[in-house]
Amino acid sequence: MTQMLNNRSILLRSRPQGLPTEDNFEFIQSPVRELKENEVLIRSIYLSVDPYMRGRMSEGKSYVEPYRVGEPITGGVVGEVVKSSSPQLKVGDHVLGMLGWQHYNVADAGSVRKIDSSLAPLSAYLSVLGLTGLTAYFGLIDIGKPKAGETVVVSGAAGAVGMIVGQIAKIKGARVVGIAGTDEKVRYLQEELGFDAAINYKTAADLEQAVKLACPEGVDVYFDNVGGPVSDAVMNALNDHARIPLCGAISSYNNPEGDIGPRIQTKLIKTRSLIQGFVLSDYSDRMSEGMQELGQWVAQGRLKYKETVIEGFDQVPQAFLKLFQGSNLGKMLVKVSDEDTRLL
Repeated sequence: MTQMLNNRSILLRSRPQGLPTEDNFEFIQSPVRELKENEVLIRSIYLSVDPYMRGRMSEGKSYVEPYRVGEPITGGVVGEVVKSSSPQLKVGDHVLGMLGWQHYNVADAGSVRKIDSSLAPLSAYLSVLGLTGLTAYFGLIDIGKPKAGETVVVSGAAGAVGMIVGQIAKIKGARVVGIAGTDEKVRYLQEELGFDAAINYKTAADLEQAVKLACPEGVDVYFDNVGGPVSDAVMNALNDHARIPLCGAISSYNNPEGDIGPRIQTKLIKTRSLIQGFVLSDYSDRMSEGMQELGQWVAQGRLKYKETVIEGFDQVPQAFLKLFQGSNLGKMLVKVSDEDTRLL
């Protein structure tokens, strides 16, 4: 019986002060309740861990409601329907949704989207065809507006969003420079993804000079994933009418004192540059457009993606913490269970 099925969940035990630790998370067990009308029971297969989740662990106004202490953390989940009381979804269907860090989630059928594992691997719906790929697509296309021959710089370029941004910019005919944190990532960007140049910001003796050398004709588009000193260096190489899609600022997410740095207003005025923050929900009515373009490029072999997959539900907090160590190449995912397991 469903009510006897035991569930495991990961709660936010306490709000982090600075860098999160495993003590901020709590594992609990509880029974799975019976389904109500139009609900489905979903067994988690892949869980997504993302830098934006750090912001939701803190109190304060943001573009999304903060997590509540004592409740399961939520994020992108790909899973399988194992019980259904809805005509929309049947047992065996694979779905994508914003669900809890749990082995099982009970959800309204209308709150999740059916996905097709014959078109792409299930994990791709959390990476190149999911939140990160769509964020890269809309941020670059709508705000960055790269033109053929322009120079596009991407920070966090070996991350899940950054590597897609750079490749889309190449598809659009731009010259692309990536900034990453290891020599391995720099090689990957250039040798595997076709970036024109790449910079290891951790080993560059003078980052500002390294950016100028890599961008001899200046920077037309800067896709900012990290903020901090990396972005300070790029700002000094902006061309007139540069565009800056502001996607993330992971360099400051764990700084309890806030981020303090050079003032950029004068640079933006002198170059007449545009800087615009955005979140994926801004484009909720255009998701099918983004997925169609991304899916076509993947099918054509023009868009590659990389995933760092950690196995085991117990490893979810550790996978999340690894994001702030820069150890992942591409999208960080946790595989919770096998895709073909039938538990009910």
